[in-house]
Amino acid sequence: MTDSLPPLRDIIARDGLVSKKSLGQNFLLDLNLTAQIVRLAGPVEDATIVEVGPGPGGLTRSLLLQGARKVLAIEHDKRCMPALQEISAKYPGRLQIFNEDALRFSCEAFLPREKNSRVMIVANLPYNIATKLLIGWLRSPRWPPFYQSMTLMFQKEVAQRICAKPGSKSYGRLAIISRWRTNPRIVMKLPARVFTPPPKIDSAVVHLVPIEPAGEPCGLDYLEKVTAAAFGQRRKMLRSSLRQISKNPEQLLKMAEIDPKKRAEQLSVEDFTRLARQYEISQV
Repeated sequence: MTDSLPPLRDIIARDGLVSKKSLGQNFLLDLNLTAQIVRLAGPVEDATIVEVGPGPGGLTRSLLLQGARKVLAIEHDKRCMPALQEISAKYPGRLQIFNEDALRFSCEAFLPREKNSRVMIVANLPYNIATKLLIGWLRSPRWPPFYQSMTLMFQKEVAQRICAKPGSKSYGRLAIISRWRTNPRIVMKLPARVFTPPPKIDSAVVHLVPIEPAGEPCGLDYLEKVTAAAFGQRRKMLRSSLRQISKNPEQLLKMAEIDPKKRAEQLSVEDFTRLARQYEISQV
């Protein structure tokens, strides 16, 4: 399946798109790989896709080729505008381009308003802001959020942290927040050599589907404070590490039915929500 547009390498050479480290750019030029990412995201036919960091548009082209109703492409680099506008001309009315900083830009005002509309986030994220973007989407005050799923490219070690389970070395704050509100899983691994330029570390695609928040209802701010304290001194027992936020951490842990001698990596997401709930109550 092709779209008759110029090869991505030719576009990069034509437009002088030398990747910028300051923008976290590593371009994926193999359209077979971008097509595979789109398939892993799930059916995109008739869906509205939010894409951050499209660069010269490889993933964008695959999304449109496979039937996305509309793609909202948020790209900070002005140099990429001609390439994206060329794609837009090929697919009239189906690609909306925003030359914006994704950390400061909200796309929700541009999403379809129909109740049954499907919105997905699919992106090869700029590595320097990938975690911040994910946390922002996970912090959505409205839950279920505006998106049906997220299919996102991260550095491999970040992907492992997102999907980590209790007891593993990668298990920490990012896994707690991700698993609290979504079901995350690594669906694809990519070696560094497939990117231009090759980064120093391999990458992985994570698929996240929103769920009902796990465990007891608790405020996100309280969950973040509890996990920050617990994992900030992860080698210590919880009765010690939680002294940063509580004058009586042992009582707090008792109320949450958690052994004060345990360490942060031994707790499940449900344990942390109980702990966060008790901490929230103690602050009232």
